[in-house]
Amino acid sequence: MRQTWRMERVVDIATDGLYLAVHRGFLTISDSGEEKGRVALDDIGALIVHAHGTTWSNTVFTRLAERNVPVVLCGSNHAPVSCVWPLQGHHAQGARMRAQLEASRPLKKRLWQVVIVAKIRMQGYVLTANGAEGGGFDLLARKVRSGDPDNLEAQAARRYWKTLFGKEFQRDTDADGANALLNYGYTVLRATLSRAICAAGLHPTPGIFHSNRANAFALADDLMEPYRPLVDQIVLNLMKQGAQTVTPEAKRALTSLTTFDLETPVGLSPLSVQVQRFVHSLALSFETRQAALELPGMPPPLALLGLGAPAP
Repeated sequence: MRQTWRMERVVDIATDGLYLAVHRGFLTISDSGEEKGRVALDDIGALIVHAHGTTWSNTVFTRLAERNVPVVLCGSNHAPVSCVWPLQGHHAQGARMRAQLEASRPLKKRLWQVVIVAKIRMQGYVLTANGAEGGGFDLLARKVRSGDPDNLEAQAARRYWKTLFGKEFQRDTDADGANALLNYGYTVLRATLSRAICAAGLHPTPGIFHSNRANAFALADDLMEPYRPLVDQIVLNLMKQGAQTVTPEAKRALTSLTTFDLETPVGLSPLSVQVQRFVHSLALSFETRQAALELPGMPPPLALLGLGAPAP
């Protein structure tokens, strides 16, 4: 069967007191009875809600669920606190979930190795593109063993954060400034991965590495790792422009990540499409019991440095 891919939009609800409904195939957004905008349901990849007092009809949830679209509810720190997940997805969902649940520990350790190698290499690439020393990250990536028993991911992270954002920076999900911007960017990324996971017939909870019993989206957290440095680049660009809070302009910059072109075996594809191919390759890896992931390629340095910039 031929696999098809499509671009999708991330819809963010940030204004208080809005009402969401569905009308003739569109998600409508209204304020005090006056329609403020609408988006075709088939164009939505994820719905993210931050605002207080948002109300909606039950049809919003059912129509989005029919399209495998996650609805992400966020806290005041812009990190997700809940996600409404569809019950049905891919036509082969049952078989793929069984393969996912039955995946052997050696296979999952090998998959995690491939993911972490890609993440560390992307971190080094981002540092180098910004004129910092990133060459050592490729050497570090080559040392990652199956399952990353030496926790080279953490070693790379300690060097990476201080080099990218300065020696005083500490990653803290409850902090403001760059941390709040990172929270929002990762929320967009998590929603994008969650949508692709559901569409591929996999379940978001059983991860290949993360196994916190309280984490219902461990697989999404696993798979977003190679893409995190792209969010970091947008946040760095925003900070250079003086951004300190998650403004509407900052949100537009961070959600633009889904349309950023990445190299794939069939040419350039927007991230939202490449993510679908990546998750599909994971589903096939579970079924074949062979770790063969279609990872994101490195974008051209100039394109990377312009990530999140408004269109001319």
